[in-house]
Amino acid sequence: MAAGEDIAIRRKRLRYRAWHRGTKEMDLVLGPFCDAHVERFDDAMLDRLEALMNEEDPPLLKWVMQQEEPPPHVDRAFLELVVSDHQARIER
Repeated sequence: MAAGEDIAIRRKRLRYRAWHRGTKEMDLVLGPFCDAHVERFDDAMLDRLEALMNEEDPPLLKWVMQQEEPPPHVDRAFLELVVSDHQARIER
């Protein structure tokens, strides 16, 4: 496979994962986020997305809803992109 095909497959896989998290709440946060942004993400940004998506849904939802502070290992700058995107969607 060519490098461009690899990233296209990775983007498709991450979009699928975003919409099939296991909890509907996180599907509705990460699914629209990926639909809106993942096609523009390079490998580094996809790495950041994948790291966040590797977190468990219950704590991740609390971080997105700003009910709890994420632990130090979480990429807060990237999490803030997800939070801002989600807030913009619910304010429409």
